[in-house]
Amino acid sequence: MRGAMALLLFAVLVAGAASAPPARAAEPYCPNTAHVLPAPVPPDLLPAVAKAFGSDVGSVRDAAFVRCLGPTLMGCTVGANLVCDKADTRRELPGATAWCRQHPGAEGIPMAATGHATIYDWSCKGTTAVAGKVLMAVDPQGYIADNWKEIH
Repeated sequence: MRGAMALLLFAVLVAGAASAPPARAAEPYCPNTAHVLPAPVPPDLLPAVAKAFGSDVGSVRDAAFVRCLGPTLMGCTVGANLVCDKADTRRELPGATAWCRQHPGAEGIPMAATGHATIYDWSCKGTTAVAGKVLMAVDPQGYIADNWKEIH
């Protein structure tokens, strides 16, 4: 009887295993249209993002973002002058305008007035803010290209 029970149990286990769906690897983060906007780094990607930025996992967890640029996983860490939001390509900025009204003819306008996402070198022509040369390239999705690194 004991042999029959063992055989029955074995048959049930084999049948259950045969009907269970096969194990699959997790879907890759990219490409995925749900991941085109910057998002906090998922736990399984923390080590790769930390390595790319020469940082520790704790720092990445607290101040980094990832997004997909097509099939490529991109990462960004927020810093003193580094933004992970879209680039500001406007050629008229209220903060720059206000700065020039208070500092006519200023050769430069600080980021405190223009914002850290502007791509232009700003100055004042009299009391008018003028967007000068482009200082930062913008990637196809509109983010400052140099602030984002490819994550392997």
